[in-house]
Amino acid sequence: MLACVYPARASDDTIEITRHFIEAAEEGYRLSAAYSFELNHGLEDALLHGMTLYFTTEVELTRPLWYWVDEKAVRVKRTAAISFNVLTRQYHVGILGSVKQSFATLDDALFLIRRPSRWVIAQRNQLKPGELYNVSLRMRLDRDFLPKPIQVNAFNNSEWRLEAKKTFQYRAE
Repeated sequence: MLACVYPARASDDTIEITRHFIEAAEEGYRLSAAYSFELNHGLEDALLHGMTLYFTTEVELTRPLWYWVDEKAVRVKRTAAISFNVLTRQYHVGILGSVKQSFATLDDALFLIRRPSRWVIAQRNQLKPGELYNVSLRMRLDRDFLPKPIQVNAFNNSEWRLEAKKTFQYRAE
């Protein structure tokens, strides 16, 4: 009998973008996205010991121009924070600048980060109907929000690198 040991896949410590599209609505253009990831042991341990983790989503829409550099039509970002309160034994998740929601389990709290609500990324007048735009979507564990002593370790530690990038095209409606 032959036994093989496979090394851990690199994708185990990354974020996968499982759904991504833009839809036109009355208030503007909304991004609908879903992400798939798990917190590794080091991140989960940091969370349970009082560290707040921040996940930043960045969206950039550029319109290709044949005679000049691409026109940057939209560039927005939004950050969600997840924390654990040791006294109440609850997880808290919220978009920076808005109200936090409380959850009893880590999976329930991460669901809000993995499947965020549709987010208005551009007003109706920012995109030209009928034009084709290149969309760059990036979601990552944002180490810039961590306390400075932790940042030094986080930038050199692969456990603290969760990130996904996706590019696609969108024709404005």
